[in-house]
Amino acid sequence: MGAAFFFYEAHMTADIIIYNGHLITFDPDLPQAQALAISNGRITAIGDDAMVKGLGNDDTRMIDAKGGTVLPGFIDSHVHLFGGSVELSQLSLYGVNGLDEMKQAIVPYADANPDDALVFCVMADYGILGTGHTLTRHDLDTILPDRPLAMFAPDHHTVWANTAALKAAGLLQGGTVDAGSQIVMADDGLASGELLEPGAYGPILAMTRHAGREMMGLTTGKDPVPPATKDQREMDKDVIEAGLKHCAEQGITSLHLMDGNTYQLELLSELETEGRLLCRCEVPFHMKGTDPLDRMTRDAPEMRARFQGDKLRCNRVKMFIDGVIESGTALMLRPYPGDLGADGNTGDEVFTQEHFVACAVEADRLGFQIAVHAIGDAGVRRTIDAYEAAQKANGARDSRHRIEHLEVMHTDDIPRLAGLGIVASIQPGHAPRGHIFPPSGVGQYLHDDQIAGAYAWQDIRDTGAAVIFSTDWPVIPISVMDNIKAAIAPMDLGPKWRNQTQSLTDTLASYTRDNAWVEFNEDRKGKLKAGMMADVAILSHDVTTLDPADITQARAVMTVCDGQVTFYAQ
Repeated sequence: MGAAFFFYEAHMTADIIIYNGHLITFDPDLPQAQALAISNGRITAIGDDAMVKGLGNDDTRMIDAKGGTVLPGFIDSHVHLFGGSVELSQLSLYGVNGLDEMKQAIVPYADANPDDALVFCVMADYGILGTGHTLTRHDLDTILPDRPLAMFAPDHHTVWANTAALKAAGLLQGGTVDAGSQIVMADDGLASGELLEPGAYGPILAMTRHAGREMMGLTTGKDPVPPATKDQREMDKDVIEAGLKHCAEQGITSLHLMDGNTYQLELLSELETEGRLLCRCEVPFHMKGTDPLDRMTRDAPEMRARFQGDKLRCNRVKMFIDGVIESGTALMLRPYPGDLGADGNTGDEVFTQEHFVACAVEADRLGFQIAVHAIGDAGVRRTIDAYEAAQKANGARDSRHRIEHLEVMHTDDIPRLAGLGIVASIQPGHAPRGHIFPPSGVGQYLHDDQIAGAYAWQDIRDTGAAVIFSTDWPVIPISVMDNIKAAIAPMDLGPKWRNQTQSLTDTLASYTRDNAWVEFNEDRKGKLKAGMMADVAILSHDVTTLDPADITQARAVMTVCDGQVTFYAQ
């Protein structure tokens, strides 16, 4: 087994000892072990059971891992914590199909929540009425004719609303929206009920229980106006704490949020002060395509300077370059096939490329890491071009700039990632092969030759580019094991789709060690090694013995963050 490695002196008594485990350490000097000790928020020893157990006394909490995998706490590197937390109590329409099933689910939920100004549902599939049928306000009026009703698509880029909701939000007659957003209008001159992107559906979210504050870090990047009241702040903190507990139950110890504003950072900071911040959180400055460049120059460094703790910090700028494939808003190099490509549609431009490049250059000059949502092959190419321009303008550095999703790439662009040091931030469960969304969903919106560069996980990894994994919760559940299954046991979609199956070792590394690396914390977490932060997950099974298709038999049974037990399956 090898000798144990000590950070503190050997006689220091451990607060927690985990033993009888199959440790996956990601430490090349000691890749496997049986036990570890924790003191004062740090891993103090690692090695065999006999040696480590000898560091305990009557006050030490002894944890028998029962032969399960013990590994660094999972880091979900792309989440929307506030929104995901709120959605835990909202009606999910996942798996619901057709108006009859929708009505059976929605009407009792509406009756049970009579005080809600808006009956709001989530996880409504784009094909909920069947292929080729788009939800309209008239469809939703048949479910709730006299009460505002709206629902989110899983990707959170589209909202459908009934007539009452559109009237209440002031959208029935249409209106002016940000670039890249659209209030879809019907032939009768009124809104159809389909609202594309935050600039269109923002007024709908303002009617939810949290008045849209849960998505404000995504929709505007600004703080609530007027400011949230004390009662509203407490309500928001309570719901976020519930979300953090849910994350801890998955074995998660760190989160990279992809929506950011000062308000959310303040809530998380207050939770930390109150001992309720159960996961480490990294929150970005959100730069919108409609923001002038000087907003970043003025406000982003101030936000970063205020929040630089071990459990809460800001060190990143987040931007969107496009939308999503299913709504035809992801930027493509040529028009979509079929109806989505009508009138030559190649997607919606969230930033002009000139402004986007200027923002990337400025964020890089200020020393920020950049994360950009880019899904279509043109959106990904524009992002790569912007990162290349930043390197030319400011000089190459260890920036670890990220592209989020990169669901469809031109195959010529795949090698450019490694060449420019760009990190591929991937969500395996988003793919049509991932067992979560319909397998026929995305393919119908792509030309056959685009599929070669679609969800090209292993092709990207083979070039030497860094690959990290996440969920984008609440786009898909934050369940770690379901997302791992999507990576290591994907569905076979037929000969058009190249095999991109991931190994278990690469997948676990992309969920732990590599996610610590991408946040510049590789020397502090992401490994089980003496001296590292005590962020640890214990699983119910030795995952190396499970068939890939059976990986979801394993679950987290204990989570330790910062040396504190944040979840324990009694």
